[in-house]
Amino acid sequence: MNKKNIALLLVAAFAMPAFAQTTPTPHVAKRQAAQQKRIAEGVQSGELTAKETAHLEMREAKIQADKKAAKADGVVTDAERAKLQAEQNRASRKIYNKKHNVRSAQ
Repeated sequence: MNKKNIALLLVAAFAMPAFAQTTPTPHVAKRQAAQQKRIAEGVQSGELTAKETAHLEMREAKIQADKKAAKADGVVTDAERAKLQAEQNRASRKIYNKKHNVRSAQ
């Protein structure tokens, strides 16, 4: 091996752990954005009260914290993904229920 190949191997060896650290969770992120949009629309339309909004935002913050914890070791396992999905399912139902109850901000 020549010096150029050795240098490339060393660069690749040190770069791989850096790439492994950033575990993508595109479905979780996409869904978080969609749920935030639904909450914002509920606030804007008056379907959500301030208290309901605060409760939903706390739920979203918990999901974000759980996502960060799942990524902490560099790998998001299938079980962690399932837990995040279940949390998002519950949050989605709560958003719907709170937007469609009799209370309103007006």
